[in-house]
Amino acid sequence: MAKQIIQTELAPQAIGTYSQAVKVGDTVYLSGQIPLDPATMTLVEGGMDAQIRRVFDNLKAVAEAAGGGLRDVVKLNIFLTDLGHFALVNEIMAGYFAPPYPARAAIGVAALPRGAGVEMDGVMVLDR
Repeated sequence: MAKQIIQTELAPQAIGTYSQAVKVGDTVYLSGQIPLDPATMTLVEGGMDAQIRRVFDNLKAVAEAAGGGLRDVVKLNIFLTDLGHFALVNEIMAGYFAPPYPARAAIGVAALPRGAGVEMDGVMVLDR
């Protein structure tokens, strides 16, 4: 099956050797997003709440560029430098997703690129 590279100006440009997303058939693999403002390519200000919201907004932009939306995400991976923010992720996630929620993992990590406090990636399946 051919793969299609997904790219949008509404999400941060890749800061390494990867694509924002790759679509193969009806499956889209969303690369990790950190809380970069796509216009300035700098971390958003405003604390962890703003970082989490920016990551969801970035994922949403890439999902939409692939022809879907967050409703099509079947697996979400969340990386946090402080697992104490787990409840905040849940609270904010409820504003971006509706039941049934995607499968999910939340992983504590020592550090993330550019000093971010959160990163998320996911897998999306599009309806044909």
